Formats: sequence, C-alpha cells, structure tokens
Amino acid sequence: MIRFVIALLAATLVIAPAQAQRVKDLGGFQGIRTNQLTGYGMVVGLPGTGDDNLEYTVQSMKGVASRFGLQLPPGVSPALKNAAVVMITAELPAFAKPGQKLDITVSSMGKSKSLRGGTLILTPLQGADGQIYAMAQGNLAVGGLGAEGADGSRIVVNIPSSGRIPEGATVERVVDTGFDRAPFLTFNLARADFTTAQRVQDAINSRFGGARARAIDGVSIAVQAPAGADVRAELMSEIENLTVEAAEARARVIVNARTGTVVINSAVRVSPAAVTHGKLTVRIDEAQNVSQPLPFSKGETVTEQHSAVNVEEEKKPMFLIQPGPKLADVVKAVNAIGASPADLVAILEALKEAGALKAELVIL
Repeated sequence: MIRFVIALLAATLVIAPAQAQRVKDLGGFQGIRTNQLTGYGMVVGLPGTGDDNLEYTVQSMKGVASRFGLQLPPGVSPALKNAAVVMITAELPAFAKPGQKLDITVSSMGKSKSLRGGTLILTPLQGADGQIYAMAQGNLAVGGLGAEGADGSRIVVNIPSSGRIPEGATVERVVDTGFDRAPFLTFNLARADFTTAQRVQDAINSRFGGARARAIDGVSIAVQAPAGADVRAELMSEIENLTVEAAEARARVIVNARTGTVVINSAVRVSPAAVTHGKLTVRIDEAQNVSQPLPFSKGETVTEQHSAVNVEEEKKPMFLIQPGPKLADVVKAVNAIGASPADLVAILEALKEAGALKAELVIL
C-alpha cells in the first residue's frame, strides 16, 4: 500500500510542470480578515435532555428572566431539564455590514445530553475587544442523536451536544479595517518565501509601472496606493488577479508513521548511499507431551512441557541508492527496498543522518 501511495505521488509531482498562480491564492491584504465572535447563552425547549439543576444554569435562567422584569422567588432552584447553557461561536467576514446574516455554532457547556429540538435565546456575540458585533437567536439544527434506556444503556450517533443555526446571527457593528486610510497597502504571503515575495513585487511593478511595490521581507509586500476607498478597491482587485509563478518549496519528506502515508515534494534530492533492510523474527512454539504408564503398573500419567525456540533472520542484500536529480529516483529507491511504514521511517531517518537525503524530514 505504501509503495502505491509513493508511486502515485511521484507520477503526480514529476509530470506536473510549474504553473503560475493568482496573487490572491498566495496570501491576502493586511487587515482584510475574518474576526472571531463568541457568546454565552441559553438553549430552551429541550425534551428533558438539558443541564437539570446545575448552579450556573439556574443563575443564567434567572438573568434571562430578569430581562423581562420577572424576579424568581428567593431560594427557588428550578429543575431545568429543558434548558442548557451553551457557548456560541461565529466568524465575522471582512467588510460585513449591519443587517447581514452569519452562520453560528452552538455547543453545550454543561451535562446536557442533546440540544436537538432546542431554541437559542437572544444572545450578544462579542469580539476580542469586548464589543458586541452581532446578535444571535434561532432554532438549532443538530446532526447528532442520543438515546438512553431505563437500565442505563445508551447509544450516541455523532455529536448531539452541538448544533448549528444557519444565518442565526445578525451583524450589528462594522469592523473598521482602515485599508482606505493606511499610507500603504500591505500584501502578506501565506508562506514566507523571499523568492515569491520578489516575484510578486516584480509582477505589480510590471503591471502598474515604476516602483509602486516593494518587498519588505519574505512575507510582506508594501504597495503605494492613492487615497480613496473606491480607487484602492479597484487597485486591490487588479493586484489579486495578477499571475505569479511561486518559488519551489523547500525539500521536505512528510511521514505519518501511524497511517503509513508518505509525501515527498519535487525538491527532494538524494546522494549515493548503501542501504540494507532486513527483519529478525523470534518464534517460540509451546507443546505438551503426554507420558502414559505401562498397563497394570503403579505409574501415573504425566504431561511434559516442550518449548521450541527458533530465530529467523530475513536476509536481503545491500541496496545502492544512486544519486538522482528527480523525485522519481527517490521513489524508485524506496520501492526497491520494500519497506513497511514503520521500517520506512527508520530508513529515511538514517538517510537523513548520513547526509544522503537532501530534504527536511517531518514525522507526524
């Protein structure tokens, strides 16, 4: 199986030529990003699968009731089997305007067995700065299912303690990106690479002329832009659709020792090396021999324990890895060794230590 995976990767990576990519696929403009929102609320209307009488659930219910002028009698601790305390999470897209809708995820905080059939009560969603940016409310869509018998047996399908509300939140506040006032537009690459940053700079300058773009480091490219949100939006659109041939990634070999998955990128190189691969197997066979006494004798039937220990070593000749400038040479050498996933990790580590593998080895 592992040889098939490596061979498939070789066919994909060796044959595929380098292709130009859109600038928008290499990164994004600084400040144009999503923002995480969170909220603390209550889900009601559950069919007896709620938190019951947890203290913070009771406090939360009293807080909800107080919004409507309802004061629960002192000392009253209602059994809230039909309610559950939850956390709400959502992502606020860049340039989201008041009135737009957001999808939200609702997850139980307490011992609620299921949120199926519940309704989220109006809950404010806050950003990292503590300001309210959206309000959430609605009926939950829960993909999980749970059932429990009288004897305590229980079956759970998926995760019934978490659900989603499509378009369950409404944006109330705009996040100021400041892109229309900053002295420069800064484009940040998703992966740091000085060569790619230089190529993005050259592509922008070639399109707009002059020295409008300047690579600050291996991630950021500063672009001079005129004032005005509409003019900058047009400029950013043109920059995002420029095509650039990204630099070849660093040579890496990724090995997942648990699943046996091996990924080798096209930058990997090998030097001459000799590798031997074999296995030592120790086999112990246990048997019992029965000894019968002669007829009419006073002897007794006894059993004798017999152990047979055998050591077998699989003999394989030493294999020579030839120097190769292509990924296909690496794949051919690994296939010839016929290593299992566990043995392959050890072989690759040994090649790395010997200096024959010209790549970064990452073990997951």
